Amino acid sequence: MKVIGIFFLWCLLLVVCWPVALLALVLAPLVWLIALPFRLVGVCVGATFAFIKALLFLPARLLGGPAKA
Repeated sequence: MKVIGIFFLWCLLLVVCWPVALLALVLAPLVWLIALPFRLVGVCVGATFAFIKALLFLPARLLGGPAKA
């Protein structure tokens, strides 16, 4: 659903200002390539925090603390 909305917005931009729409079409893969390392760092940081949380809550889980869903 999100892709269809983006496509219709791009079509509207193409009708209103076609040079900007073509520039957006060309620059989108470049922006994605530049943002990719930041996304990978974000995934790694999130995984590290999840691991630290699991380590901190391990004693409570082993001692039979209240289970969280």
